[in-house]
Amino acid sequence: MLALLLPVVALAQLQPATTLAPDTEARWIDFELTAYNQIRFAVELNGHASWAILDTGLSDTIVASRFARTAGLTPTRRQQALAIGGGVEVGWAETASVRFGGLTRTHGRVGIADPAGEIRFGADILVGADILSCCALDIDYDARRFRILSSGRMPFTGSTAPLRRRSPNGVYQSEVTVAGKRLKPIIVDTGDGGALTLGRTAWTSTGYRSARITTTLGWGMGGAVVTDTLVIPSLSLAGMPEREAEVRIEGEGGFSASVGAAGRLGTGMLQRYRVLLDPRAGRMILQPGKAVAAPFPRSTSGLLIELAGTALRVVHVMRYSPAAAGGWKAGEQICSADGVPVPEDVKDGAVEWTVGAPGRVVRLRLCDGTERSLTLADFY
Repeated sequence: MLALLLPVVALAQLQPATTLAPDTEARWIDFELTAYNQIRFAVELNGHASWAILDTGLSDTIVASRFARTAGLTPTRRQQALAIGGGVEVGWAETASVRFGGLTRTHGRVGIADPAGEIRFGADILVGADILSCCALDIDYDARRFRILSSGRMPFTGSTAPLRRRSPNGVYQSEVTVAGKRLKPIIVDTGDGGALTLGRTAWTSTGYRSARITTTLGWGMGGAVVTDTLVIPSLSLAGMPEREAEVRIEGEGGFSASVGAAGRLGTGMLQRYRVLLDPRAGRMILQPGKAVAAPFPRSTSGLLIELAGTALRVVHVMRYSPAAAGGWKAGEQICSADGVPVPEDVKDGAVEWTVGAPGRVVRLRLCDGTERSLTLADFY
């Protein structure tokens, strides 16, 4: 998933200024959720249109180097920054303007960085807390739209949790309750596609025990990260009744612990609500959405895959899964499932057999011409 970045640099010479249009409340911004649960929307930087990811877990707005050149951004200094998956080098540049919805931010800095590999999700800009925290952010996940409001506005009612910007990096932080244990600070990270990620110490403090723990793979700006994962029945947000949630558990010395946080609350959970994030007013408001009580999808294959041209590439094999028992390895490529070629199988954006009914036998043909059968099963 996308990184949460922690640079420590001098302030820009030209101080940023943010203005909201008089009709900003009417200026809804349509978005789509990427395959990794990021909010992708249209933005304009220095007069050049592109796609962006909304990322409250990112301290500073980041631009990919290829788009930075298009937008005429020239870095004046560089430094190392901490990110999920490892360190990254960031260059800093002055901008003329950033615009989306009713918001215009003039001057100020942006970082120029390329994550390990490339920026995924089809976006060139990661809009961070440096721009977003000026105002209230109303995200209507069910309608796939959001808008920027003046701080203090309450366009809908719901349950309230505390929200403030975390010093020194300025990302959003709140709290959650897991198995009756209140955990804080929890970074509220719209750029993280997971539901809830906890540091090892925070997880241990809940006293929750389950033998059904497997592994999963996420991505940060510094590279790939493997974590333990399980589904629990006991996550409470803003004092609301407990809900089911997928929890990822970072290893000792993981990112959350390294920045002094108990963990991160991501879009995998937030998308089940309508969400108002208003750090200046000190609150996060959650109104249950259509999917609030839906069970979390669980892999029954143990294969985490991504589309690679006309094939599916295995990027991770989950521990204790049918795929692990069958000897599957990361890097193997699948060209068809049950006789259906990959391009046809993924035309709607989903690969349903990876989370199919337990007991189903899937015939998979690898791109090297070999065939294997995989019997789906519950394993976490």
